Formats: sequence, C-alpha cells, structure tokens
Amino acid sequence: MVLSVDARTFKQTVLEADGFVLVSFWTPWCGPCRILSKYLNRLDEDASHQMQVCQVNADENLKLAHNYRLIQIPTLFLFEKGKVIRRQDAFESRSAIVEQLNLLLDQVPRTA
Repeated sequence: MVLSVDARTFKQTVLEADGFVLVSFWTPWCGPCRILSKYLNRLDEDASHQMQVCQVNADENLKLAHNYRLIQIPTLFLFEKGKVIRRQDAFESRSAIVEQLNLLLDQVPRTA
C-alpha cells in the first residue's frame, strides 16, 4: 500500500530516506490523480524497484505544495537520498501517465 505522508512526516520519510522515494502530490478531486494512484499502488506492490512510494495530499499540505512549487496535480517527484532527481507534472492521458511513470522508473535500480 502506498504510504500517506504529510508535512509532519515528510522529512523523516522522504528527505532522510537512504534510497529512492517516489512522491505523488495529489488531491481527492483530481481525476488524473485517481488514475495515477492505481498505478502507484501496483508499483508499490510489485517491489521489483528499490524505492518507497508515497502520496501527499496537496490540499491538506499547502506548505509542502508551495515549497515544491506545484504547477498542477498530480505531480511526481523522484528523490534519491533526500534530493529531487526528477520531476514529472504533465499527465494528459492514461497512456502518458504510464509512459512518464516508466521514464521515472528507469532511474531506479531493480532488485535482482
């Protein structure tokens, strides 16, 4: 299950993590967010990638949303050892979601 993170737990869960963390900023009223969420749940269950998958509700965590200068939602950030190494915030269709998610995953090592 994808971990829900908020302003209180973001530093420990994301910024202080030793490895890769994929963070999705979303809102409950966002249709593409719901589509992306299904893929993130599958990705989290797959465990073939060495990373933690998290979601941040942007409506409930406005300061975090502001700090990461969200332009639109959903927005994905791939962190490695606390630093953003990739940002993705243009999801026009279901196929674009899959394609862009795969581009992010190409940067994460797979388990043997």
